[in-house]
Amino acid sequence: MDISAGIKASLAGRYASALFELASENGTVTAVESDLETLAAALDESADLVALTTNPELSRDAQGKAMAALAKTLKLSPLTANFLGVLAANRRLARLPAIISAFRAIAAAQRGEVSATVTSAHPLSATQLAALKKKLTAREGRTVMLTAAVDPELLGGLVVTIGSQRIDASIRTRLNSLAKAMQA
Repeated sequence: MDISAGIKASLAGRYASALFELASENGTVTAVESDLETLAAALDESADLVALTTNPELSRDAQGKAMAALAKTLKLSPLTANFLGVLAANRRLARLPAIISAFRAIAAAQRGEVSATVTSAHPLSATQLAALKKKLTAREGRTVMLTAAVDPELLGGLVVTIGSQRIDASIRTRLNSLAKAMQA
């Protein structure tokens, strides 16, 4: 498994890597990935759940019981439910969003995918996104999973981020470069 050292070096990356290896051994990577997406959505929607996972005053046992109840309610796989119990026992529930993110990166790398974020001044149409995805896939030599974002301060153009690479073709950056050149 070719996973960047950066992911494995972080605490969240080590937990995500361990979970991925267990899921691979059990043939349940897709189920665990789906469970983690469900958990991410629950964390986004519920301030109470975020408070539960980040409150240092709650005992490990209380957090563990709450996670077991949550796993049952969300119908999570046994591996994911056990993993949440381990996080609670090790006081690592606060790192759950980072662990989910690291797991996504590991699973995508295993499938030969790369994540990219495209930021534009105005929302891009489905046709524009499809064309951009096709060009980026050809450039990278592997499937690119695009996430679109809007930032009106760009004025126009695009900023594409693929891993640690950044392609900045925004009007804001061009204007800033021109202003600096004129000052010199």
